[in-house]
Formats: sequence, C-alpha cells, structure tokens
Amino acid sequence: MTEDAAKEGGAAPEERSVFEDIHPRTLEFYRRVLHLARDSGIPFMVGGAFALRHYTGIERWTKDFDLFIRPGDYERLQEVLTRTGYRREDTDHWLGKAFDGDEFVDIIFSSGNGVARVDDEWLANAVEGEALGERVPLIPVEEMIWSKGFVMERERFDGHDVVHLIRSQGSRLDWDRLLRRFGDQWPVLLQHLLLFRYVFPGDRHAIPEAVMTELLGRLQRQEADLTAAPPTCRGRFVSQTQYRTALERWGYADGMQNGAGPGGPAGPTRIAGTDQGARTDEGVRTDPQPGAAAESQRAGREGRSAAAAANARRSGGGSAR
Repeated sequence: MTEDAAKEGGAAPEERSVFEDIHPRTLEFYRRVLHLARDSGIPFMVGGAFALRHYTGIERWTKDFDLFIRPGDYERLQEVLTRTGYRREDTDHWLGKAFDGDEFVDIIFSSGNGVARVDDEWLANAVEGEALGERVPLIPVEEMIWSKGFVMERERFDGHDVVHLIRSQGSRLDWDRLLRRFGDQWPVLLQHLLLFRYVFPGDRHAIPEAVMTELLGRLQRQEADLTAAPPTCRGRFVSQTQYRTALERWGYADGMQNGAGPGGPAGPTRIAGTDQGARTDEGVRTDPQPGAAAESQRAGREGRSAAAAANARRSGGGSAR
C-alpha cells in the first residue's frame, strides 16, 4: 500500500495483503512475464488490481495480471512470450492473453469500445509503483478513469472504482487531460462525477468547481442539438449487450457505428481554475509532451473506427478494463 493511499483512508498498513495469497507458481509466472517484457525493451505499464491499490489503498485480487502496451507492440510482446513457451491467445480486438497452464496474463492495448486506446501519452504519464514485490510503471490515474468510465455491463460496473479514484486522487488529477481524453464522450464523465457527489457529498471539493460548471454548461447547451437529432442509441459505447433490443427491434440508429459522440461539441480542453500539465512521480506537474494531444486525438479516432469495424463483424464484445 502507498503512503498516500493509507492517508486517504485505505486499508490499515498492518492488515494482511490479499496479494500474499497468490500461489507461488502463479507469482513466478507473473514475474517471469514482467521480466520478459522489461528485457525485451517494449514499453509497458501494469494496471488492474495493483494500480487500484496504488491510487486508492483498496486491495482486490481479480486472479489475473494486466499489462498495458501500445497496439503496435502487441505482436512483438506475444512473440517474446511464445518463444519462451507460453501459449498465445488473441482474445479480442482490444486485448490478448498469454497462458501458462490455466494461469494467464492479460495484454491490453485498447478498450472494448475502442475509445481508450493505449498511446504514447499513457506511457509519458505512467507513475512508479509496486507490483509483485517489484518497482514497475503503473497506468496513469487519468487514463484509468477514462477506460473504466465506459464499463457498465450488467455483470460488471467499474463506476465504483471511478468514484474511489476521484475521492483519493481528485486533488492531484490533471483535469484538463481527463476532459480532453473523454472529448465528445464527456457526458460519461459527467455522470461519474454526479455519482461521486452523491456517494461522498462531503468530498465535493475533490472535483474543481470549474470542471462541474463547464460540464453542466455543456449539458444545458446541448438540449437544442439533441431535440433535432434522429433516434440514436449510444449504448454500445458502455455495454455490448444491454442495448441490443433498442438497436435490433426498436429502430434506433447505432451511435457507435455512425460515429455519433454522446455529447456533441466537447468545448475547451483547458478549464480555468484547474491544474494543468502532466503529473510526474513526485507529484510535480509539467507541460505535456509536444504532440501528445494530436496523438491522443488520432488514436481516439482510429480506436472508434476499429471498434465499429470489429463490432460490425460480431454480435458481442468485451468491456474496457
């Protein structure tokens, strides 16, 4: 557990960690994959339960290990792992797996809806943390909120993780980058912020007032645009299964297929009153890397196109992690 997480109300430091119960053979497999990725020179980040613990102090073992890499590095990493003897599985259009018997590592390069595609900006803003007893780069909290924000399946809702991430990291978030990441999907972020204010009413200060003012203003301004819009269902951005009836029987156009963003114009990407720039491991913010914004926008467009093409070929799909 991190010191910050403990101060923010996570589990007491003396409590037994759930990660201590990982079977030694499983632990050896995870560490071996970690070392192979590091030795290959392929940039990677660790996400999942280890990143959640780092940022919130909450420990929850999900019985898998998540490595995040750029899409262009996927083949290289799988080849490295296959040569070592691990079984490869190209699971979906946003992740693959490497197996050792029944144990597996998830190799993630995008999200189930294609929106939260891993790019250079993820790597530039990764923070150092601990996983498997080693120091590793962890996915940035902003991108963790971005990818988790769209997971709203019947059997899995990651909004609770988003709420906890805002509570523990709100004062440290690069809100401008988070708003830019969501782009025209900003209503998804707004609903998570409203849920946070409901769950933790005394912690409203974790969200800058300027952010709420901007997003609520967008909501007000979009009313006229939506009145004239054709019947559209954007449900597949957040669930691959729960809105099939609307799309297949009720005549709604598929907002994912036609590229319709949920909220209309995103508005400014920098909000007055919010801290700006990228966070370093020491908590100091610096200007984002040149070209990072353009890369993020390009990746978002490509990701949405990839998701549309993939889902046109299949009736179901995975969820963002």
